[in-house]
Amino acid sequence: MDIDVIIQLLDSTMRLSTPLLLACLAGLFSERAGIFDIGLEGKMLGAAFMAGAVAAVTGSAWIGLLAGVGTSLFLALIHGFASITLKGNQLISGVAINFFASGMTALIGQNWFRQGGQTPALRGDARFQSLDWPGASALADVPLIGPIYSDLISGHNLLVYVAFLAVPATWWVLYRTRFGLRLRAVGENPGAVDTAGVSVIRLRYSAVLICGLLCGVAGAYLSLGTSAAGFVKDMTAGKGFIALAALIFAKWKPWNALWACLLFGLLEAIGNKYQNIDFFGLFIVPVQFMQALPYILTVVILAGFVGKAIPPKAGGVPYTKER
Repeated sequence: MDIDVIIQLLDSTMRLSTPLLLACLAGLFSERAGIFDIGLEGKMLGAAFMAGAVAAVTGSAWIGLLAGVGTSLFLALIHGFASITLKGNQLISGVAINFFASGMTALIGQNWFRQGGQTPALRGDARFQSLDWPGASALADVPLIGPIYSDLISGHNLLVYVAFLAVPATWWVLYRTRFGLRLRAVGENPGAVDTAGVSVIRLRYSAVLICGLLCGVAGAYLSLGTSAAGFVKDMTAGKGFIALAALIFAKWKPWNALWACLLFGLLEAIGNKYQNIDFFGLFIVPVQFMQALPYILTVVILAGFVGKAIPPKAGGVPYTKER
C-alpha cells in the first residue's frame, strides 16, 4: 500500500467521520447531563432533510444549514419537554423521535418535490464547497508533506473543520468552565446541584439544546457537504446509532470520542474502497460484508469488548425536586 492510497483512505476517513463525530459529541453533552438520547438518528435525519430541501429552494447552503439546525433544535426541545418537564421515559421519547423523523421526511419530501422522498441534487452555492488552504497547490508535488497538506488537511468543506474543532471546544467547556462542571455534576448527582442553588432543569435543557445544535450540523453536513449533495430517504443509515456506540466506546470523553469516530470512519472508508476482495484465492469477500464493517464493529462494541464503560449515575433518571 503506497502513500497515495493511505492518504486517500485517511481523507475519506475524515469526511465519513464528520457526522459521526458531531453526533457523538451531541450525545456526550446530553448524557453527561443525565439525559439519554436515542433520538440522535432522528434529529440528524430531520436536519438533513430540511437543510437539503431549503437549500434546494433558496439556493443557499447557509440558509439550509440554519433550517437544518432549527429542525434539530425543535426535535431536541420535544425530547427535553418529554424527558425533563413531563419526566417521561427518555428511551421511548428518543425512539419516537426516530420514527417521527423517518416518516415525516419521506412524506413531506414526496409531497414537496415529487421525487420519491428525496430533494433535487444541490449545486453551486446550494452546497458547501471545499476550501483550499494557502499554498496547497504549490506544495502538492512535494514528497510526503505535499499530499498530507494538499489532500488530507486542505480540501475539505467548512463543516468538516467545525466538527474536528468541536472536540477541543467540547473538552474545554466540560472541564475548564463552571458551566461544564455543573453539567457533569447534574449527570452524577442532580440533588447536590439543586442544593447548591443551581437549576437542574435549566442545565439539562441547555445540554439538550446543545445536543440539538450539534445534531443539526451533522445532519446538514450529510445533505449539504458530501459529494452527492442532496437529501435521500433515510440517508443517515444508522449513523446516529453508530455515534451512540462510539460514545460508549469513548466512555463519555471528548478526545476518546474523536478516536472512536475516526475508527468507525476508517472502517467505512475501507469498505467503500475495497470491495469484492479476493482472500488468498480461496474465496471472494462480498461487497456487502465490507459495507457492513462499521455496523459489525457497533455490535462488537455493544457486546462488551471495550471494557467496563460506566455511564453518568443519574443518566436516564428524571429529577424530582424535594420539597
